[in-house]
Amino acid sequence: MESFLNRYRNITVLLLVIFAQLILLAVQVKNDQNVRFIRVWTVTAVSPLARLMEGMRGSSISFIHNYITLHDSDAENRRLRAENDQLKLDKIFLSNELNRAENAKALELFQQQSPSKTLAASVFSMGIGSSRKVLWVDRGSVSKVMREMAVVIPDGIVGKVTDVYPTASVVMLITDPMFAAGVVSGKTHAHGTLKGTGTPLCKVDFVAFEDKVDVGDWFYTSGDDRIFPRGMPVGVVKSVRPGQPYKEIMLEPSGMAHGSLEDVLIVVEGVHQEIPDTPPANQRVYLGSAPPPLAAPVGDVAAAPAGSPGAETPIPGTEADKARALYQKSADSQDIVLGGGATGQNIKRPPDFTKIPVDPRTAVQGRGPAAPLAAPVQKKGTAPPMPAKGTAPADLKTTPDAVRRANQASGGPGGIPQP
Repeated sequence: MESFLNRYRNITVLLLVIFAQLILLAVQVKNDQNVRFIRVWTVTAVSPLARLMEGMRGSSISFIHNYITLHDSDAENRRLRAENDQLKLDKIFLSNELNRAENAKALELFQQQSPSKTLAASVFSMGIGSSRKVLWVDRGSVSKVMREMAVVIPDGIVGKVTDVYPTASVVMLITDPMFAAGVVSGKTHAHGTLKGTGTPLCKVDFVAFEDKVDVGDWFYTSGDDRIFPRGMPVGVVKSVRPGQPYKEIMLEPSGMAHGSLEDVLIVVEGVHQEIPDTPPANQRVYLGSAPPPLAAPVGDVAAAPAGSPGAETPIPGTEADKARALYQKSADSQDIVLGGGATGQNIKRPPDFTKIPVDPRTAVQGRGPAAPLAAPVQKKGTAPPMPAKGTAPADLKTTPDAVRRANQASGGPGGIPQP
């Protein structure tokens, strides 16, 4: 290195002097933008490096920031998920409470309307085995509950009490294979015995082959078992198969059709009721919307604008009421009271119903005033037709004198010739 400098020392010194002169010139000289060349050169040389370093710094910070934000988003996601699960649980809880409140209200109304004396009880346990279906209620011997008492809800029967403890009781459901109760058809009053099958459906035994039972018929308690009072709904028939000597009837119990039970009624003193001929009245009935009003025909007097000439008040009621109103209006215009009475007894002349402003036949149909009847066409050179014997001419007014003259001409008061 020293030999190289010694060899090119003069050239090196010359280059250093020239570079120093250029630096001095760049510091003193300015461009057309009034910016020194030394500043322009420095900015031009440093800018690419500065941009590269700034890009690296921004990428590093963005990567770190996004990574940290990702951790925050994951924590926020977990928090929102836990909050959503809690809201779902609250919704289910409130729905169950609402259903329980509605069931409690239905039980209260049923207690008020039922002639039987009942005791409300809450279900706190369900004991479902392979062949037995029972539940536990919070009423026992302290509440005067006894074995073989009926357990019902407003929709139908549920079961009967089998075991009683001081503060709790065991209820056998009607779907239990050991359950049996007397039932009767509401339509044909066919008697049978309800038995559980261990499934959601029950069967009705001992219904004679001659008795008519159709799908959709309702069965009610008959009271023959001395447990359930007569007249309580049991269920609806789902299938009927002919057999000898008894039919095979499968029935869906109405008291078990709404899922799990929460509140029930224990029948303390049963009162028999009549077997209804129709299904229970708590079924939903479709009711369509009212039809739109019909457009009034052209020329309808009742449809004329209020205050316009010829506008009439619409006549409500049936066609007979409308006709009677028209005749009454004609009598009122003549100061005549229809139907007798103190005023009618002093009337010396009958009402002239030829002055009815509107033909009752067309007014009933809402067509407006009746058009005058066309006169019969008379051929030239012929005499006008004579009225039949006992009848008055068409242009003769129906006054009392005219009627009397017509009767005298016919020979009798009714227009019938006297012998």
